[in-house]
Amino acid sequence: MTEQPAPHRPNPVERGLESLLFNSRWLMAPFYLGLVICLAVMLFKFFTKLWEFIIHVPAATEEDVILGALSLIDVSLVGNLILIVVFSGYENFVSRIDPGDHPDWPEWMTKVDFAGLKQKMLASIVAISAIQVLKAFMSIDTVFEPQKLAWLVGVHLVFVISTLILALSDRWGSDHASE
Repeated sequence: MTEQPAPHRPNPVERGLESLLFNSRWLMAPFYLGLVICLAVMLFKFFTKLWEFIIHVPAATEEDVILGALSLIDVSLVGNLILIVVFSGYENFVSRIDPGDHPDWPEWMTKVDFAGLKQKMLASIVAISAIQVLKAFMSIDTVFEPQKLAWLVGVHLVFVISTLILALSDRWGSDHASE
């Protein structure tokens, strides 16, 4: 019969250092609180844009209405992005959130890992970028700036390609991890 080695018992210094490192995750909590405040600012900006949109609709062209709607969608997508970062970041890096038995609790909130967080963030950024390109395209008759449009399309393509590469690398990584 072979003897089992004694379990490793860290010394007090090592235990203290590990405890300090583990508890340092709470330093991220104020960042997420700051993002919640940022979300409130985005809500204010959304209502400001909505009010301006409503006031100008009677004299607006169809193109102006579409551009106004796209601006509202843009602000909404940024708000979604902030919310994804707050919940997923807090859950992944600070502490688990206990939803209790809340009937409105979204399923994704406690199930997004870091890879999923990156993909959701990049998908939101691609959508926001697409709206910027669409807004520039919609106003091409009134203000045509080929260099600006080229930059917008180029940056959008970089976001799309980056998102695809990240998704493929995450998929390949998970495929190799399961082997």
